[in-house]
Amino acid sequence: MTTRGRPGIKGRGSTGYLPGRFAVTTPETVDDGWHDADTEGDIASAPPTQVIEEVARSVITRNQSPDIPFDQSLNPYRGCEHGCSYCFARPSHAYLDLSPGLDFETKIFAKTNAADVLRRELSKRGYEPKPISLGINTDAYQPTERRLQLTRRIIEVLAETKHPFSLITKNALIERDVDLLAPMARENLVHVYFSITTLDNGLSSRLEPRASAPHSRLRAVKRLGEAGIPVGVMFAPVIPWVNDAELEAVLEAARDAGATAAGYVLLRLPHEVAPLFRDWLQTHLPDRAAHVMSTIQQLRGGKDYDSRFGQCLSGEGVYADLLARRFALALKRYGFQGRRHPPFDLTRFVAPRAPSPQGELF
Repeated sequence: MTTRGRPGIKGRGSTGYLPGRFAVTTPETVDDGWHDADTEGDIASAPPTQVIEEVARSVITRNQSPDIPFDQSLNPYRGCEHGCSYCFARPSHAYLDLSPGLDFETKIFAKTNAADVLRRELSKRGYEPKPISLGINTDAYQPTERRLQLTRRIIEVLAETKHPFSLITKNALIERDVDLLAPMARENLVHVYFSITTLDNGLSSRLEPRASAPHSRLRAVKRLGEAGIPVGVMFAPVIPWVNDAELEAVLEAARDAGATAAGYVLLRLPHEVAPLFRDWLQTHLPDRAAHVMSTIQQLRGGKDYDSRFGQCLSGEGVYADLLARRFALALKRYGFQGRRHPPFDLTRFVAPRAPSPQGELF
């Protein structure tokens, strides 16, 4: 039986406003004796989400890390309402002088001109098409996408220019865009991955409170696969003594739903993510918190995080080796093609025509 600690904030992965590492001042709550007993702990009433417009000057980001299998990425949003307690992107909110805790999941920056900027960047003379990974830092299909449709507009540009891309999501909202994705798949221009961390709805609701439930993600895997879209699954992150025992079950369920590729990533705790995740453990799994963090440190050379190339995604040591062997056996047992889908077709790209101030004369 799992022991529960203090109550968390309903619908949120963070338990408070952890200051960012660049913060000049740190707010501190003090009980002055004047609070109303009925409102004590009111932070638990789930702070509302704010969506803030951001006018982007560029949207394609280039990657040089040898650990990451893509050269270009694009993120329509900063921050993510899914609220995953372990999200490696949380520290990016510190650059905005905001909390990587609650601010990251309640203050969402939307790049409302992203599709137009993408069109401009793809039309530059000499642009060389390379696959773009969509929604890597924060989920491109997080809840606010249902209203803003920034991701859909970006995909429309990619479809028009026949530019290859991949994306990874935890949200079944992607089913909305099957009409765009299926034709691109027929030309080998799109790959989709679903991050499935657990099959346990209760655990999922605490780890990633506003992401789609596991069964909804599996349903989306099935629908996209039936539409001819190459679908893979990422068992990510693997958290020792929390979800690691589910590796084989998640891969089997994804295979049964139609996934043809699979991968995994070990939990990463850079910068403010480490204290945030420690607090999450004490809140939801206090009985095993010390054991989880001890194992993580064994995987990371005695630290909470190891950023060295070749180590940050998979760790090192006995546990890491055992996990890699389990994963390799599961790939073979369930008949996956491997970690990735076949290469994209880069020859179909057609650069968009740059807008002319004189208009179209012919």
